[in-house]
Amino acid sequence: METGLLWFCNWSTLAVCAALKLPQISALLAARSARGISLPSLLLELAGFLVFLRYQHYYGYPLLTYLEYPILIAQDILLLLCVFHYNGDVKQAAPYLAVFSASWFVLTLQKWIIDLAMNLCTFISAASKFAQLQHLWKTKDSGAVSALTWSLSAYTCATRIATTLMTTGDLTILVRFAVMLAFNVWVTATVLRYRKSTVKAE
Repeated sequence: METGLLWFCNWSTLAVCAALKLPQISALLAARSARGISLPSLLLELAGFLVFLRYQHYYGYPLLTYLEYPILIAQDILLLLCVFHYNGDVKQAAPYLAVFSASWFVLTLQKWIIDLAMNLCTFISAASKFAQLQHLWKTKDSGAVSALTWSLSAYTCATRIATTLMTTGDLTILVRFAVMLAFNVWVTATVLRYRKSTVKAE
């Protein structure tokens, strides 16, 4: 029973993450605008993903429990490039991408660096979600933000809580996914709320 549940959680998470950002990218391309998308939120999310992937890899955790992160990072980079494109200058993404690339090597120079980064990772990821929430509250417009992407993110957090409990039991990772689950549900609800408000106004 537990083996079957673990198999389902791992593979359904991978399947969802393979297309997780596609609704957001599609909505952005259709709108031809980055309206509603918070750049600081996106950058913080990318940083959180990078730290989390490096931590899992460093400690040799089962590959299936974090295999979606390279996929998510690639999709976030594509989304970042789209945001910079619609904001007027793709070249502005270069310094950020250089910092993220250098961080991959710096994080594991010392064990304490990766441990500290992972402890901060929850705050970084929570800050990314909060930045998106603040942007939505300020503009009261969900614009090109995809509610489907955020709801799928909530699903993957729930499945990763289950897989972590069944495999490593790492408390730091469990806390991170619980916090991310709460924030993803909150952002999804906020996006839907402002989408309804916009429709009514029209």
